[in-house]
Amino acid sequence: MSNTVNLPPDPARTIEGLRDTGYEFNTAVADIIDNSITAQATIVDVQIEMDFRGGVRVSIADNGIGMDRTGLENAMKYGSKRGDDPASLGKFGLGLKTASTAFCRRLSVLSRADGSSPVLQATWDLDHVVKVSNWELQLPDPDSESIEHLDFVAPGESGTVVVWEKIDRLFGHQYQNPGGAPARKALEQRKERLSEHIGLVYQRYLDHDDRRAPNIQIRLGGQFVEHWDPYCQEHSTLVAQDESVKVDLPDGSEASFSIRAFVLLRRDEFPDAASRDRAKIENSRQGMYIYREERLIHAADWLGMFQKEPHVSLLRVEFSFDHQLDVAFNIDIKKSRIRLNEALWRWLKEEFLPAPRRAAEQRYRQGTKMHVKGKSKSAHDSSNRSIASKEEQLNTAKVSVLDADSGDVQVTNPEGTVRLKLKVSSSASKPGQCFVEAVDSIDDGMLWEPCLIENHKAVRINQGHPYYEKVYVPNFVSGVTVQGMDSLLWALCAAEFGTVNNATKRHFAELRFQVSRLLRTLVEELPEPSVDDDDEAA
Repeated sequence: MSNTVNLPPDPARTIEGLRDTGYEFNTAVADIIDNSITAQATIVDVQIEMDFRGGVRVSIADNGIGMDRTGLENAMKYGSKRGDDPASLGKFGLGLKTASTAFCRRLSVLSRADGSSPVLQATWDLDHVVKVSNWELQLPDPDSESIEHLDFVAPGESGTVVVWEKIDRLFGHQYQNPGGAPARKALEQRKERLSEHIGLVYQRYLDHDDRRAPNIQIRLGGQFVEHWDPYCQEHSTLVAQDESVKVDLPDGSEASFSIRAFVLLRRDEFPDAASRDRAKIENSRQGMYIYREERLIHAADWLGMFQKEPHVSLLRVEFSFDHQLDVAFNIDIKKSRIRLNEALWRWLKEEFLPAPRRAAEQRYRQGTKMHVKGKSKSAHDSSNRSIASKEEQLNTAKVSVLDADSGDVQVTNPEGTVRLKLKVSSSASKPGQCFVEAVDSIDDGMLWEPCLIENHKAVRINQGHPYYEKVYVPNFVSGVTVQGMDSLLWALCAAEFGTVNNATKRHFAELRFQVSRLLRTLVEELPEPSVDDDDEAA
């Protein structure tokens, strides 16, 4: 028979240590709102205020099912007993406490079980716990400010208020004047980010046209928070993939999750600036948006499958499951992280996502091509003027056109005479553009090739080559840089005209092909050009 000993954790060290569970402010507030939703609240009111000394107080009130003394004490217990509903947004019985004390040293919960019951209060004061070195939950008389907030949200009805005081971890640094303008401005910015977070996390609850979740209203600072739909479904978003997948659970039962891939409109395709701005077409917004019980728990991430690349910035994937898959998906204590098993991870990466990624890239590329084409209209004008002024002194060969339609030309240079096939144009695509011409594409994907335009030795440059997209386009604002690159490619063509012969003409073509292929690989890691219709052409 083995001996045992009861060894409770040290109260002071434990309660202080549990402050460092990694909560962010927005995530912590959302954890409190989760409790309100679990309590069947229809209204949640969040107030965040700063006094003249810089002290911040957070109060979150709801009109949900209240608690009696037993229920309140259980709610304040670390590792509280879970309710009867397995679909509850609460999961480990720690969220209320750890989320709150991650930012405050005094957590109070006030609750009224029904309209005829008194308001009860329970408080964890970390300084008190440290002082007495005991798990002493305080049960003070309810404070008037909290009762006023409760009555505002649930007048004469059941409801709960969660209050954070002695907040010491809200800002990244201490302000010289804690109640001054810089601190107040920082607090307002916190509120703005929190409003955006709530609108995204509780999208399905706040959107009264969405029937997947119970409808609620959430106020922040007296203003109702609006939902934000990452998939812009009010516009003609492309649903690239839509599946419901069954999963066998360890106990032999079966559950399922749903997944949909949306390819958003490009910025230039939205009907107006307001809807375009609301869509937030940014590279950082691409990825998977994961919902547990209709509540977003993880957003805008590829879960290690892919890097965030601009050419798939239009792709957002909706992944939804319920509490039955918590174990399978390894939900963490903050309900803000998910880890998929390897088989599902590989299915998503190798089978589900390739088609939506191609669709997103195709739509993005269409916009890139339009963007590049529009911006390149005048980008090569200075190059054409510069080369025209020096054409005579840079004459390397005589070129005679034998058949313009077939591209047969005869080149005479110090090496002799050779017949070549070139692109021959009788007129420039733009007046004066007789030496450097940007075109949609070139055979074999080459970056450049020699040509004749109005009998001038010229170079055609492929706008569809990644080098043009990633090196030329970002430098359109710098005429000198573009002119330097144009001069190099034109000089290569002039040198080819001046030295080519029957023995080397094949080698010149192979050189262009190989250099174009190498450049394609070398620029792979460079950022994509910004596809922004508001940009001005150079």
